[in-house]
Amino acid sequence: MRTGARALVESLEKAGVEVLFGYPGGAVLDIFNCLPEAKFNFVLGRHEQGSAHMADGYARATGRPGVCIVTSGPGATNTITGLATANIDGIPMVVITGQVALSLIGTDAFQEADTTGIARGVSKHCFLVQSADEIPQTIAEAFYIATHGKPGPVVIDIPKNCQQALTAAKYPERVSLRAYHPESTATVRQLNRLAKLINAAERPVLYAGGGVIASGAASDVAALAHRAEIPVTTTLMGLGSFDEHDPLALGLSGMHGSAAANWALHEADLILALGVRFSDRVTAKISEYAQRATLVHVDCDPASINKNVRADLGIVADVKDVLTTVSSRVKTATHPAWLKRIADWKRLKPLGYRPLHDGVIMPQAVVEAIDRASKGRAIVVTDVGQTQMWAAQYFRHNRPRHFLSSGGMGTMGFGIPAAIGAAFAQPDETVVAICGDGGAQMTFEEVVVAVEHRLPVVFVVVNNGCLGMVRQWQELFYAKRYAGSILGSKGRMTIERIDESALDYDYLPDFVKLAEAHGAKGYRVIDPAKLEPTIRKALAARRTAVVEVIVEPRANVYPMIPGGKSVTEMVFD
Repeated sequence: MRTGARALVESLEKAGVEVLFGYPGGAVLDIFNCLPEAKFNFVLGRHEQGSAHMADGYARATGRPGVCIVTSGPGATNTITGLATANIDGIPMVVITGQVALSLIGTDAFQEADTTGIARGVSKHCFLVQSADEIPQTIAEAFYIATHGKPGPVVIDIPKNCQQALTAAKYPERVSLRAYHPESTATVRQLNRLAKLINAAERPVLYAGGGVIASGAASDVAALAHRAEIPVTTTLMGLGSFDEHDPLALGLSGMHGSAAANWALHEADLILALGVRFSDRVTAKISEYAQRATLVHVDCDPASINKNVRADLGIVADVKDVLTTVSSRVKTATHPAWLKRIADWKRLKPLGYRPLHDGVIMPQAVVEAIDRASKGRAIVVTDVGQTQMWAAQYFRHNRPRHFLSSGGMGTMGFGIPAAIGAAFAQPDETVVAICGDGGAQMTFEEVVVAVEHRLPVVFVVVNNGCLGMVRQWQELFYAKRYAGSILGSKGRMTIERIDESALDYDYLPDFVKLAEAHGAKGYRVIDPAKLEPTIRKALAARRTAVVEVIVEPRANVYPMIPGGKSVTEMVFD
């Protein structure tokens, strides 16, 4: 016999947990009382949202569930953004929340909240534990659900009295859920039709999403692409599933994708979509999306098939299983005319940018410097907005689980804590977070966690003195009415001056002083000649560092498909 809290810790050990992120509080003190003897490490975040993002970053970097524990009430509600971020991107997580005693539920007790009710819409599944005897089985089921089928976050709400009660229940040797059997395989008929479509195609495109990475199918995508000479484009979540140094690589597709990628999808006669959701950021004007193509959609989630785009052949199955099985049916092929057309597009509209002022750092150059300084081997973790898109465009992604970003939810503040989670997951890797000055201020308090644990994460803050993507949309679509998008400065930066040639470097806050106050090394770069040397210096130091780079505030992300427009209406500058 032992307490439910002790049974919980033992169950986490049995589940293979190596790192537990979180924040304590009254409703989980019994569990925290057992942590000093736990076989896994506990990492104290500085905010529950940050702790959830750390667990998310850990999961994205490893493919294993990230685990987080918080208290009841505000502790639980503070994880909602982290849950939503993981849920829409299909990231496996287990979030344990404390709850008031069963007898107090519904009485508006101190720090009581309907956690399962609140979290249900942003998680894959929620449990409310009713007794200490349920804890080991519930933990096992939570990890099973989080990792089988489309991955996602699972919430376990544990009342305080269940943590304190005694139980002899053991962790199950295997899990079998009568109502949950997500595994599905392609039929022989589907595989034969898929192979026939590939073999007959003259303008095929492989379209790889996060499901390719989740299923470990990157090598299978490359094998099929080379066997049948098929160009490959990816979603934001699929970056790294195909080496962008490969001649068949088209890079990112969608709103800020390359011209070659978007035009190839528009002109293709066959699109083999693997582990994608066909979100609005990819399809643009959906009524005009890929009208010339036979569309094959392979995904482990049956709900994604025909949800946004009608598939001519929908296959509910694991991407890797499908590619492994169909490979023997696919003939070796070449498509010289198609590849020549794509090469012409690449020459006509290459990805690029031009400086707006002499002696001023362009933000795209920051990403290129990181790519060179890390020799393309860094785990790149991004915040969202312009910096996210530039990181997607200008870092040459070459392997899975090395581009970690909030895709579907677009969560500001994700970059810093997720990078910390990735550093715990992959301690021998170089981890670089690329953040805007807006997103960095949302979760900068977590930098101290990296310092405490001596993690050599380099946080690069691309500082343009504004909320860049909001400012870009206001410039392009709202008559340059920069309401709420200009961040603080000590004097000269105003809404009226954003379009003038003079730059204001006197931004607030002072990120170098902020870094030093948290115990990190701080650098500021204004001179373009010092950009790459400073990043190299920060990487070589092997300690927590913040590199603030003052960049051109008027730089925009291009190419761009404006909202509601089609691929044929791409804007290039």
